Amino acid sequence: MRSTLRKVRFAMLSGVLALAGTAAVLPSSASADSMAQLNAPQLVADLGAGWNLGNALEANANGIPSETAWGNPVVTQAFIDRVKAAGFRTIRIPVSYLGNIGSAPNYTVNSAWLNRIQEIVDYAYGRGLYVLINMHGDGYKTITGSWLICDSSNQTTIRDKYQKVWQQIATRFQSYGERLILESMNEEFDGQYGNPTQPCYSNINAYNQIFVDTVRRTGGNNASRWLLVPGWNTNIDYTVGNYGFVLPTDQYRSSSIPANEQRLMISVHYYDPWDFAGEENGTITQWGPAATNPARKSTWGQQDFMDGQLKKVRDTFVSRGYPVFVGEYGSVDKTSADSTNNRYRADYARTLVSTAKKYGAATAYWDNGYNGAYGFGLFNRSSATVTQQGIIDAIMSAIGSTTPTTPPTSTPPPTTAPPTTAPPTTPPPTGGRSCAASYTVTGQWQGGFQAEVRVTAGGSAISGWTVTWTFANGQQVSQAWSATLTTSGATVTARNVSYNGSLSAGGSTTFGFLGSSGGTNGVPSLSCAAS
Repeated sequence: MRSTLRKVRFAMLSGVLALAGTAAVLPSSASADSMAQLNAPQLVADLGAGWNLGNALEANANGIPSETAWGNPVVTQAFIDRVKAAGFRTIRIPVSYLGNIGSAPNYTVNSAWLNRIQEIVDYAYGRGLYVLINMHGDGYKTITGSWLICDSSNQTTIRDKYQKVWQQIATRFQSYGERLILESMNEEFDGQYGNPTQPCYSNINAYNQIFVDTVRRTGGNNASRWLLVPGWNTNIDYTVGNYGFVLPTDQYRSSSIPANEQRLMISVHYYDPWDFAGEENGTITQWGPAATNPARKSTWGQQDFMDGQLKKVRDTFVSRGYPVFVGEYGSVDKTSADSTNNRYRADYARTLVSTAKKYGAATAYWDNGYNGAYGFGLFNRSSATVTQQGIIDAIMSAIGSTTPTTPPTSTPPPTTAPPTTAPPTTPPPTGGRSCAASYTVTGQWQGGFQAEVRVTAGGSAISGWTVTWTFANGQQVSQAWSATLTTSGATVTARNVSYNGSLSAGGSTTFGFLGSSGGTNGVPSLSCAAS
């Protein structure tokens, strides 16, 4: 909502920064990535906490996309590593194409631009994160060179151009696994904030259908990956209500997808109440039940309203197997007017994420890279440091313990010590219902680490396993995948999840986790019990 306002303002306030990029982590396995084919609840749980790389690849100068055009530095691997280390598991990357699209009839996208998009995708994808890319600014009338205009009279040309551009994007990424999600467009509407108009809404539905058909027909993993589509301006009321939104059909999807499952997601954004979340003045600076000054609190849009809005998307879509992704939410920094503002920004983020989780939706915080008055930034992108730890802590506390099903493919930040492996507690037994477990530190950095545990069945098949250990150096688990982890003091208990408990005799599986540590990160002794 009101994206161009918060983007253009940032461009005016910020100087153009530059930072040398690091080499991409090109996932050589991308050409052979398999699709886990997660169902809707598994996908939402796997997405975890999401974050937007805003005002970067959707920035432009005079209609030519440029990641530094709105004042942000060049995106680097080190910065993406910092975002992951903060606990985020999904990165949404808004992308504009605009003047990087060639002329008819082919509408060829500039290859250097596609290469840079892929390079930044790989920064995150190569670290085991989910990545969403979209077509972001091509439909804003306020942007020079915009063309995806739903109330234009030239719809035949627009649809042809849209189809050909998405065909090129989808072909470029067709071999990536399920951790890449494609989103058809962003906040598409006619520019006025009243009720949706026709035939503009019909054209938005047509764009979504073209997108789904085009991506699916490029084949490869695109035939079964999750695709994200919005309604009018990603507005909840105008998407769930009787205003004209039509779900695309998915006739070209892979036959390997179970007939009773979907592979389409619904995109919505949430910035209510706008006078708190986005309005650039110092009047409304507090939100929620902890607000201490009624004059600084909006008269609407509090937690009961938020709950009702997210319940609507559950009732309309999630209940039918279509996950909902709150692709943007957040609130601007008004501490210049009220020193307590960040407390309420954290309350807002915590409540939004926890409420979305309650109703089966995933979320991604909007970060435009700007820190200061009316900025959304959580990080300093130039120094790759956290600027709003309180808001990040609120998001992570709300998302809670998740059990991702797709482990990272490489370590988070650069390692400072070689991987450390502890041998199995005992060699895998040759008979009886039993198991053994080994522990490997696969990456370490200042204050944190990543570890993997391998569970091996003994001489008989097992139907479940439980691994326990006690940390001796104050380590703590922050996020796990492929196991359910619980802690009691320094003792950690890991239990199999539904898909990896059954192991044949001698068979094995792995689970992993991220953790925090001090100066010492000793490898604990493990105990494994089979059932």
